[in-house]
Amino acid sequence: MASDRVWTAALVVIGDEILSGRTQDKNIAQVATWLNDQGIRLAEVRVVPDDTKRIVEAVNALRSRNDYLFTTGGIGPTHDDITVDAVASAFEVPVIVHPEARQILEDYYRDRQGGLTQARLRMARVPQGAELLRNPSSGAPGIRMGNVYILAGVPGIAASMLHALTGTLEGGQPVVSVTVGARAPESDVADLLRETEQAHPGVSIGSYPFFRDGRYGANFVIRSVDGALAEATGEDLSERLRGAGYEPIEGGL
Repeated sequence: MASDRVWTAALVVIGDEILSGRTQDKNIAQVATWLNDQGIRLAEVRVVPDDTKRIVEAVNALRSRNDYLFTTGGIGPTHDDITVDAVASAFEVPVIVHPEARQILEDYYRDRQGGLTQARLRMARVPQGAELLRNPSSGAPGIRMGNVYILAGVPGIAASMLHALTGTLEGGQPVVSVTVGARAPESDVADLLRETEQAHPGVSIGSYPFFRDGRYGANFVIRSVDGALAEATGEDLSERLRGAGYEPIEGGL
């Protein structure tokens, strides 16, 4: 049920391939967007290597100061998929093969080449006491341990797990965003932006500059849990920009 309380979440992105630059992470954006739709703010993100000690440190730090913690990556069938072991270590519990997860994998691989191998069975391992998260995409489930939600690193599979979680987490009010763009250098409108934000308590205005076609400009993003207030602030900002000699573009550039 929505409330005035601000619910927060953190995200730990796990994987040497992310830190090396070989793989570009896509999960931060989709987790942040999904969380906002649930009325939960993504408060912070850490990217950590495939190192048990570093994962445990991040999990314990972030789960203790947020309502929810999500992790992505490291729950596949190979030896370097150590997220389950690390989360179990963080909670000081052993790792077990979850009987329901095993059955899910047996059913999924029954008619596939190789069947349920020992490597694939690794994806049925969970910290003792954990619950399974439904995975409509590829069979192998995600995991919930306390307020920690362990998701796949493959963006499409992570998205499928998030979709299955939709509406199941307690949150507050989603943040509404209104964007106004203009060919206005940030330094020229800094005071105007500050004055507009101060005139509308309950909103924040972020400025995101760009340089295109040889000209400077910026998109100004107004955020608030009050959609009507965000819209009204956008209209006021547009008028102020016109007064300063800049033509605003609703929706941004």
